[in-house]
Amino acid sequence: APFLLAHRYLLIQLARREVLLRYRGSVLGIGWSFLHPLLLLLVFTLVFGGVFGGRWDSQTSSKTGFDMALFIYCGLAVFTPFSEVISSAPRILFAHQHLVRKVVFPVELLPLTSFIAANVHAAAHFVLLILAVALHGKLEPTALLLPLVLLPAWLTTLGLAWMFAAAGAYVRDIGHGMPVLTQLMMFGMPVFYPSTASPGLLQTLNYFNPIAQSIENLRRIMLEHAMPNWSHWGLMLALSLICVLGGHLFFKRCREEFADVL
Repeated sequence: APFLLAHRYLLIQLARREVLLRYRGSVLGIGWSFLHPLLLLLVFTLVFGGVFGGRWDSQTSSKTGFDMALFIYCGLAVFTPFSEVISSAPRILFAHQHLVRKVVFPVELLPLTSFIAANVHAAAHFVLLILAVALHGKLEPTALLLPLVLLPAWLTTLGLAWMFAAAGAYVRDIGHGMPVLTQLMMFGMPVFYPSTASPGLLQTLNYFNPIAQSIENLRRIMLEHAMPNWSHWGLMLALSLICVLGGHLFFKRCREEFADVL
């Protein structure tokens, strides 16, 4: 925390630049952050409402196409920023070599900048999700728990960003393999299906996966209007804290050699 406070101005400027660079030169600019998730939700509603006729499975055949679209949208709203951050992490130091070689520059900010920028864009997904649930007439006070249920996912993402950024500086193959890994994780986590529908081993792995559990808890508070299992949420928070502290420690231990290996 003291480190972030000391460099808060630099961090804000780097994150602002990262956000604005994504849509530089486009007509709508940052408006794409809202248009993209809106189009995504419309496509899901169309596909699951029209093509699949609103049928999820034999147990939930009463769900409408819009219900199913919201179910999947919850999964993507959590997974998309996570995959975006860890996919770019192994190459982030290479992309900013001019800054890494400056002795006074705090390189820990680079993965953190990517994390903040991804979540600024992801905020549009959550705003749209809240509006969609409200228009569906199903918004309840449990929606106020959204930041709490996402906290383990945020901490885990940041920890892995630091870890992959440091490892990617030494092993460039990590950057090439990351797109495949994120695809595997997307289908391994309950993004498109409930965790109860996954095989036994995968279900066990997801039980201890803060990203997967954040997806499940987001569905609970937004779609089922139920409270999270707080004891399990506490376990996820503990695991995510271990991840973020371990990732930062690993990054700091490798930091002195970054200028030599890049």
